[in-house]
This record gives sequence, C-alpha cells and structure tokens, in this order.
Amino acid sequence: MELQALPSRIGQVRRIVSAQLRYWHLDPLIDPAALGVTELLSNVHRHAQPDKQCTVEIVLLIDRLTVSVQDHDPRLPSLAATAPDDGEDEDEGDECSTHGRGLALIAAVSESWGIRTREDGTGKAVWFTLPVPPAPAVEPPTPLCAPETTVSFEQSAPPLRTAAPREPTPARSAVLG
Repeated sequence: MELQALPSRIGQVRRIVSAQLRYWHLDPLIDPAALGVTELLSNVHRHAQPDKQCTVEIVLLIDRLTVSVQDHDPRLPSLAATAPDDGEDEDEGDECSTHGRGLALIAAVSESWGIRTREDGTGKAVWFTLPVPPAPAVEPPTPLCAPETTVSFEQSAPPLRTAAPREPTPARSAVLG
C-alpha cells in the first residue's frame, strides 16, 4: 500500500497489518510486525527526503513473513548510531535518547532485517522477516458415540422354528366355477 508516512497514517497501517495477520491466523506475529512497521514508517516520517511518500508491503511465504517499507530517499539508515551523523538530532548518540533505536528494535524482534537500494538510486527498501509459527495440530473430529459406548449387535434372538416338510397340496382357486 502506498501512503504518506504521517503520524495518523502510521496508526492506520499498523491496524491494517494487524488485521491481515489475524486473517491469516498469524496472531503471534501481530505485535512484532506492528512494532516493526511502526518503527520503519516513523523513520520515513522523521528522516526521508525529498518526500514522505512510501510503500508498505507484507509477503507471507510458507515459513516466514517479510515486511518492507520503500521510500524515495537514497540515504541508508544506520543501526543505533553512536553519534549524530546529520546534525538533525542532537540527542541521537545519547544513551538516554528517545530516538535512534528503531532499527535496533527491529533487529531484536525479527529473524533478519536488511536494506535494498533501488538500482536507479532513487530510494531504498528496509525490510525485516519474522518466522511463521508451525500450524497447530488439527484434532480429529469427535465421534458421534463416546469411545466408552459399545454397541453390540449380538443379541440372543429366539431360535428359528423350522416346520417339517409337507407334502405339496394342489392349488386352489378363489374363482367360483
């Protein structure tokens, strides 16, 4: 989905990603995916130039979920910078800072993460993956009869009586005549 990385839109995207994961029955991935997409969109909102336009993509494979955010800024982010690199944030290198920890959070909650640059130099995609939990074992359907119930068809029936063979008798007609 394409959007402007504005604070109001970030919350909407987080809810959309959460709803999609619920639809796929991947509830255990909702919190880390929502945290990761929030951090990536916050980075676009805070740092991307020339604009805040971006694309969010979630891809589900058999064993992993990949979430990526693409923007038009060719500058690459760095993991937990120890000193401000662009003069934009004076407190980014401070260990008490409230900024500059997004990629470290993503690295902590994800299986892997990385950055892909566009070949034409007009931007990048930052992505992370989460392992898909194994599907729960499907319980066999409950039988109609409880397992303890035994149905027996071996009931003692009265013995069949056999008649002694008789001599054939001539057929009689019901027609008078």
